[in-house]
Amino acid sequence: MEDLINLKINGIDVSVPKGTTVLEAARQANIKIPTLCYLKDINAIGACRICVVEVKGARSLVASCVYPVSEGMEVYTNSAKVLQSRKTTLELILSNHERKCLSCVRSLNCELQALAREYGVDEDTFSGEKTKYDIEDTNPCIVRDNNKCILCRRCVAVCNHNQGVGVIGTNNRGFATDIGCAFNMDLKDAACIGCGQCVVNCPTGALSEKDDTAIVWNAINDPSKHVVVAPAPSVRVQIGECFDMPIGTNTEGKLVAALRRLGFDKVFDVDTAADITIMEEGTEFIDRLKNNKTLPLITSCSPGWIKYCEHYFPEFIPNLSSCKSPQGMYGALMKTYYAEKSGIDPKDIFVVSIMPCTAKKFERGREGYMTDGLADIDAALTVRELSRMIKKAGIDFVGLPDEEFDPIFGIATGAAHIFGVTGGVMEAALRTVVEVLEGKESEDIEYRDVRGFDGIKEASYNVAGTEVKLAVVSGTANAGKLLKMIKEGKADYHFIEVMACPGGCINGGGQPIHDAYTRDTVDIRGLRSEAIYSHDEKSVLRKSHLNPVVKEIYDSYLENPGSHKAHHILHTTYIARGK
Repeated sequence: MEDLINLKINGIDVSVPKGTTVLEAARQANIKIPTLCYLKDINAIGACRICVVEVKGARSLVASCVYPVSEGMEVYTNSAKVLQSRKTTLELILSNHERKCLSCVRSLNCELQALAREYGVDEDTFSGEKTKYDIEDTNPCIVRDNNKCILCRRCVAVCNHNQGVGVIGTNNRGFATDIGCAFNMDLKDAACIGCGQCVVNCPTGALSEKDDTAIVWNAINDPSKHVVVAPAPSVRVQIGECFDMPIGTNTEGKLVAALRRLGFDKVFDVDTAADITIMEEGTEFIDRLKNNKTLPLITSCSPGWIKYCEHYFPEFIPNLSSCKSPQGMYGALMKTYYAEKSGIDPKDIFVVSIMPCTAKKFERGREGYMTDGLADIDAALTVRELSRMIKKAGIDFVGLPDEEFDPIFGIATGAAHIFGVTGGVMEAALRTVVEVLEGKESEDIEYRDVRGFDGIKEASYNVAGTEVKLAVVSGTANAGKLLKMIKEGKADYHFIEVMACPGGCINGGGQPIHDAYTRDTVDIRGLRSEAIYSHDEKSVLRKSHLNPVVKEIYDSYLENPGSHKAHHILHTTYIARGK
């Protein structure tokens, strides 16, 4: 039986397992202690001093995020001494903080701003020298403004712990301490993978995605441009949160309606391209499996993962699928198939994607993401950027009717929808690959062994007499662990799915940002993934090869999966990059 510790928090009896911190005990008792630097399982360093509490008998206030409970302990989280201490700490933080809240991208969604309001701080209590930093916007995905940084180190912890990249850290000492790359190099020159996990974990506006909304507004207002847009699978279960809808609400119909009202000429679905990705990647896997070519095949849908591989494991580049991501395939087909079918000059088509990912901004600029001299994607917006456009246009998102995608590129299967969650690409591929290899229809198409949020998942299936070994990985730190195991001969697979962000696209760097308390106490990934799997289960078509739009594109244009024409339009190459 588990050892329990009995204590009182604000006079309330609480029993928690031995080794629990005061902060964790308070949360189990539904008592909220504010934090700034704390991230569950990642960053418990007691640095910000916002989470201090009073413990009877202790000489001073203690940081609850690192202070363990003990038998008979009496804790007070809201005594006058505690409240005054937190207020003073907030005022000290603000004394060296750029307080341009009205123009900050995180205004009304800033943990520091919210606490300052709750504690009634006076921003001018402490005046004196203030540091001044240049805005670092050299990276195509991420902008860093250290004038708004509070040195919580959450970004550093996530970059190291979850992503295994560690390209940012603390520089200098004392008052001159700042967050940056080693030797103060620009972020574009570091081995940053652009995943944006630092952005979604930043409590202030010190980190943000590079805003491309002005480019899109200009295109919409340019009468010479035919502007098309398409959202990724997970966007439909994320964007409602930007408008205070319950986490995990599927807003596909309202999303389409909002995009149409913004002025886009056509509203398509990246999920259609996800089905095409399965046709190409599945064909590639079957070819490698049957003809003893390079295995394991590793998926290429996550641009943060691809860049990670190029930087840190270039020896595995031959294992990467040559398929462009669904974003790339969508853009390439817009400027080839769609342009030809619609009689529009490809140069006049402006292609926009809506992504849960900041790394897609880097991906769209890759040399291999061009077709016949034109960039596949002209602008990649995050969920947050799109929500700002909708609000700026005065559109009542919640009150919108449900509308459908434009049909020429707007029908998708359940297999495409589940691309948004870790294991989804693998499961979607299996639904098609198994039927192709076995030459018959499969009755059981839900491969639950590859579902869930474990960092590394393994599965094995007998397919047409061959034992096919699979792995599903989320978080590039876990990808690094798996690749090292393969190099050392400790693991052997035929097919591997990797997503850069823990949990997959539903937890991408471009998602709606929730405060640390919500992320620690609400299963956001679980609610979003549940909505995605529900969307799949309700779909009439659940296998990519049964999509009628996909069939028409191959019959009338691409010939067949893996054809020379398909390779020219839908496939790409990779390069080794330095660390």
